[in-house]
This record gives sequence, structure tokens and C-alpha cells, in this order.
Amino acid sequence: QVQLVESGGGLVQAGGSLRLSCAASGRTFSSYTMGWFRQAPGKEREFVAHISWSGGIRYGGDSVKGRFTISRGNAKNTVNLEINSLKFEDTAVYYCAARTRDLGSSAESDYDYWGQGTQVTVSS
Repeated sequence: QVQLVESGGGLVQAGGSLRLSCAASGRTFSSYTMGWFRQAPGKEREFVAHISWSGGIRYGGDSVKGRFTISRGNAKNTVNLEINSLKFEDTAVYYCAARTRDLGSSAESDYDYWGQGTQVTVSS
């Protein structure tokens, strides 16, 4: 089993920045992809970004491109998500996910492990 624990969420004013982190522990794999998803109130969960073990990065739709940056920690068992120029519509629960393949995907069903989520609330 792999445990994923997110941190860094909170209440922030529009225009501000936030850094979310996800730490993986438990069973280790030779290579895996880490992803971030988010779910706003009343909406379906959406793909935000992923980073593969080999470093391949992909971001979600236009709502996140240019403002979100995903990166791995030095130990590779952590993944960070920097969010700049926060908007009210970024308010959501942000989830970290792990896929036991070195192949990025934007599909929820491709991820094997999920964190509990961390709330990000942007005040206007």
C-alpha cells in the first residue's frame, strides 16, 4: 500500500500564491507518476497536472495552464504544486494521486492511490 498525504491548503486571497505538497510513504515502486486533481463544490473532479517518474509533465485545461507548476522533491517521493495568481474559481479540494507506471495520464481511473485531499479556498 501507498499512503499519500497532502498539505499546504488553506484560505488565501485572490491574486495570492499557494504551494501544495504531497508526501508518499509505504510501499515503494521503481517508478511511478504523481498527479494532482481538484474538485470544486458541485462539480466533477478534474485533472490539474501530472509528472512522471522520468520527468514528463502535463497540465490540464486553460484554467490551470500558466499559473500552476508541478514538481518533484529531491527524494522523488514528494510532489509539489505551486499555484500563482489564485482566482476564486480555484477554490476546490485538491487531491494527490499516484500511478504505478512511469506514464502520465489525465484519467482518474489510471491512478492507483489517492490522498485525502486538502482544501484550498480563495477569497475574492
